[in-house]
Amino acid sequence: MITAIGDVMREAYKRNWITTRDGNCSLKRKGKDVLYITPSGARKNIIYPESIVKLPIINNELLFSNKASGELEMHWLLQKTHSGTRSVLHLHPTYTIAAMMAGYDLKELAAKFPEIYRYTRVANNVPVLPATSPELASHTFDKMTEGGKVVYDVVGQAQHGVCAFGKNPWEAFEHVERLEHICKISLAAR
Repeated sequence: MITAIGDVMREAYKRNWITTRDGNCSLKRKGKDVLYITPSGARKNIIYPESIVKLPIINNELLFSNKASGELEMHWLLQKTHSGTRSVLHLHPTYTIAAMMAGYDLKELAAKFPEIYRYTRVANNVPVLPATSPELASHTFDKMTEGGKVVYDVVGQAQHGVCAFGKNPWEAFEHVERLEHICKISLAAR
């Protein structure tokens, strides 16, 4: 699954959902006390397993590193309460961001499209907040969870991007892909 992190980041780059140094992905495996995450500032279109930052988890506390993505706090908030294998993916898909800038709440928009709401639970948008900030991390966590448990698959972050949660990097990617598809349709229909 570590290889899938790089595969997903390269595919996101090919689709223009990130520029070379944008976006990030993490993976936490069931029964392992390690968080794998993309490095800060690295070219995401050439991420390989040896590029991934491996952070130890001791007594359910993550040993933070400045080598890890600047969005590490957001990833950790979403990862730390989940006991299974999970991936968190943060990208900047063009039409999804444009839809939020046009005033769409992504949860309401998704409710109109059975091809997304059957497979992808979309949360209400996170307001405009600074990238890599603790506020963005906590608001993203709050929108994706109920009672401290992740219940949504993807959330839009106004004027910034999306954060998706899945069993693996590709599942998280598919949530973003579905959302991007309906945002493109909705903007074309305007």
